[in-house]
Amino acid sequence: MDYSQITADLFVGTTPLPEDYDTLRALGVTLVINMRFERRPYPDSHNPPLPVLWLHTFDSPFLPIPMRALVKGVRAAREAIAAGGNVYVHCAAGVHRSVALAACVLIAQGYSPEDAIALIKQQRPAADPDIWYIRHRILRFAAKWQNWTDH
Repeated sequence: MDYSQITADLFVGTTPLPEDYDTLRALGVTLVINMRFERRPYPDSHNPPLPVLWLHTFDSPFLPIPMRALVKGVRAAREAIAAGGNVYVHCAAGVHRSVALAACVLIAQGYSPEDAIALIKQQRPAADPDIWYIRHRILRFAAKWQNWTDH
């Protein structure tokens, strides 16, 4: 598992394998968010298992990440963080989809879109939030998030 710590309570990386759940627990992760469409989360054999939110999303300029998936992920992440936990967001390579959601979480925490993108790029050099179709979703989320009253 290749991961980066973005903030004290937010991590971004690749798909965790079953043996990686020990590492996630050691990092204080209380919620795993899977941004992959094609890959069901690997099961966590611990009792109880870490909660996993599976948001079926594509990494494609032709099928943008649905705004409802970003909102659902942000709300779940904020709830886990507010309860004192840490969140691990992943996609296949930890470069696009997970980075988009992580940026949206940061925006919901008060970061500007540019500051969120810069922080993610600083903490995870492999991240590519500047690819046009990912950046567009981040900026669209930021514009819409300001208008939603139930956050």
